Amino acid sequence: MELFRLLDISPGITALIGSGGKSTLLSLLARELAEAGEQVLCATTTHIFPPAGMPLADSPAAAEQALCRGGPVCVGVWAAEGKLGPPREPLEAYRGMCRYLLVEADGSRRLPLKAHAPYEPVIPPGTGRTILVAGAAGLYRPVRKAVHRPEIFCSLAGCAPEDLATPERAARVMEAEGLGDLVLINQADAAEAAARELAALLREKTVVAALNKGEWNHAGFDSGRR
Repeated sequence: MELFRLLDISPGITALIGSGGKSTLLSLLARELAEAGEQVLCATTTHIFPPAGMPLADSPAAAEQALCRGGPVCVGVWAAEGKLGPPREPLEAYRGMCRYLLVEADGSRRLPLKAHAPYEPVIPPGTGRTILVAGAAGLYRPVRKAVHRPEIFCSLAGCAPEDLATPERAARVMEAEGLGDLVLINQADAAEAAARELAALLREKTVVAALNKGEWNHAGFDSGRR
């Protein structure tokens, strides 16, 4: 089964938040939807590296032209460090030209786990589905090394920065924050047992995946509760 079907991605805006694979998930969903014949735009409300092989557009007119050539298109403007920032126009300006708008709405400094500051994530108005991503490679590592915003994680989990980011502590943080309609635990190829432990502790629908290998629940990973 395609991942976009497993995640029940509907037309409209889908926001990707958390850590440990948002950009990979963005590209994968965009490619799957385009191959299914859908018009897809990608964007960010923070900053991302440009998706590999995806045309870039810096205005609604440029985006519409790029969509006519087929395949997904990423909209945004150049920012520091070779990254893309949000488009100049509100995302609503792009809604009418595509059926699916995928938005990376969080930053994690490439760490596998994350806790959120009060102003995060930056979810666009009108979002229909929010997917919380977590990287299993950060589990059972010291919080200070595996978590973006470790001080917030520790406050919510009741632990110290030197303590391990166990599945129980990660689940406690995720439940306390209450972000996302469903959870995707990525990097299960690096820590499958830990990924399953975390999935079994969560109340939300959870998908366990190794996105870089193109594998998710139907390919051998068990998500625990569904």
